Amino acid sequence: MDNAIYFTLLLLMGMLASTIPVFLSLFATGVLGLVFLSGTAMPFNTQSMLLTQAFYKSMDNFALVVVLFFILCGNIMTSGSIVDKLIKVAKAVVGFFPGGLGMAGVVACGLFGAISGSTVATVVAIGGFMIPALIAEGYDEKYSVGVMTTAPILGIIIPPSISMILYSMITNDSLAALFMTGFVPGFLVVLSFCVYTYVVCRRGGMRMQKPPSWAEFKAVMREGIWALLLPAIIFGGIFSGAFTANEAAVVACVYAFVVEIFIHKDMTFAQAKKVIISSAITSGTLLVIVAGATVFGKYLTFERIPQIITEAVTANIGNKYVFLAVMNVFLLLVGMFMDIISATMILTPIFLPMLYQFDISTLHFGLLMTVNLGIGYVTPPMGVSLYITGAVAKRDLIYVTKAVMPFILIQIAVLLILTYWPELVLVLPKFFYPGSF
Repeated sequence: MDNAIYFTLLLLMGMLASTIPVFLSLFATGVLGLVFLSGTAMPFNTQSMLLTQAFYKSMDNFALVVVLFFILCGNIMTSGSIVDKLIKVAKAVVGFFPGGLGMAGVVACGLFGAISGSTVATVVAIGGFMIPALIAEGYDEKYSVGVMTTAPILGIIIPPSISMILYSMITNDSLAALFMTGFVPGFLVVLSFCVYTYVVCRRGGMRMQKPPSWAEFKAVMREGIWALLLPAIIFGGIFSGAFTANEAAVVACVYAFVVEIFIHKDMTFAQAKKVIISSAITSGTLLVIVAGATVFGKYLTFERIPQIITEAVTANIGNKYVFLAVMNVFLLLVGMFMDIISATMILTPIFLPMLYQFDISTLHFGLLMTVNLGIGYVTPPMGVSLYITGAVAKRDLIYVTKAVMPFILIQIAVLLILTYWPELVLVLPKFFYPGSF
């Protein structure tokens, strides 16, 4: 690579580090690279047209509809009482074990993640409620902060996952098949966190709550049935073929609105209007990030950077297992500094040629990429979940960092299992969607 390419990449990193908005950093460096630093001999008018088309087409993508509506669905849940219902159900199911309330928080993160598709939304919705509740029940504060900061990674592992949607948009993988890769890893994270919680609380002499009576259990399930039906509608519709992922997102939003306004009656039409406006702002932010990443990706393509990197990697790494280890380390580092949406949009086109060279399934790698970048949400110094939880618990970054360390180690252990046991990740996609392989 020549000096112009190095200059462009360093400029991008410098702009991101200086807190310039992500979309503006990507768009500005892409334009600068294509128009002024690219080695192509295209006239200026042609370059301008190419940039305009790339910017417009990136947002004129039907696949993005599913992302926008799942954002809206997650915001409806956060504003209404569905989250509270899910927590009560989780507490009724596992709350009577040693550490049961902590387990209930982990399970609730999985249930909420199965609807919202977002880690940040899960931290705000579940963590904001559960951290004070755990501390009030006598749980160690460091444990409470740690588990409720890290368990929300389930929001992007268990489908629907916003990052998986963007990944499939680039790779043209079946979105339903890619969603299927998230169930087994999500179960492993829930199981490992619950086992850790059980051991820690058992050793600490945590008192057990009284198991709910059958009447109490039925009452909780009756109250929470409408909330539980939401992920059932999403998964059942997508995987049965009753409707597409895009249609599932729309159906989920309509269902959530109806439940919150007419059944739970915890949301007014005025509040619904505010939720829609807030979701539109979030969606607009996402769209301009996607557009900026597309422009920067055009520059990378014109400079043949993906091919250059592929040739360099394959010349120095001859084993796919070593390659996967290197990719894990690299993605963990990227996840510390870059949000998952930008990283997915920028890095996926670069990695694709390498996957073909090493005969690695794009579905398998998509899951690994999602998990790695998800761990980045809780990895210092820039993990956004650390700052959100710190604000909730009124603790500084150092305290929260120490609290999450045991759970980060658990997540990395799960990541290694998923990396070197691809059959475990692909067992469900191969069974339900054999045509994707």
